[in-house]
Amino acid sequence: MTHDQQIRQLLAKALDWGEAHAAFPTAVSDFPEDLRGEVPPGFSHSAWELLEHLRVALWDIVEFTKDARHKSPPWPGGYWPPSRLPPQEEAWQQSIDSIADLFEEMRSLVLDRSRPLLEPFPRSQGQTLMREALLVADHNAYHLGQLVQLRKALKCWPK
Repeated sequence: MTHDQQIRQLLAKALDWGEAHAAFPTAVSDFPEDLRGEVPPGFSHSAWELLEHLRVALWDIVEFTKDARHKSPPWPGGYWPPSRLPPQEEAWQQSIDSIADLFEEMRSLVLDRSRPLLEPFPRSQGQTLMREALLVADHNAYHLGQLVQLRKALKCWPK
């Protein structure tokens, strides 16, 4: 296996691995429906807000990675849902499914050896595939940590 292949496999794994922290499926599974919009004292966001923020940011990064002409949502409002509560019961699972699909899409981009890891994207400010993959891993780890702490504060973390 070449160094390039090894790096790509590690990047693909790092997008959502659970080796240094809880994995995404663990952080969101069996989250009580009645607590998805709760914001305990000392916290800034509900579980729904964090989940949707993860989805929108991941979508934005994947789209930008595929096409440097992609227009990102306005910051910060375009990256957060308008409500602390899911708009309907199905929205929670739809967001989880979308995030899983986006992880797979990003993983495919990283593993595609025809895409250089370190070549700046056309019309970008120097962003590369490797930078975007690391951004996904870092951003998701941060907000998954928030989600885990939120679940612990709400006393709904799996034992």
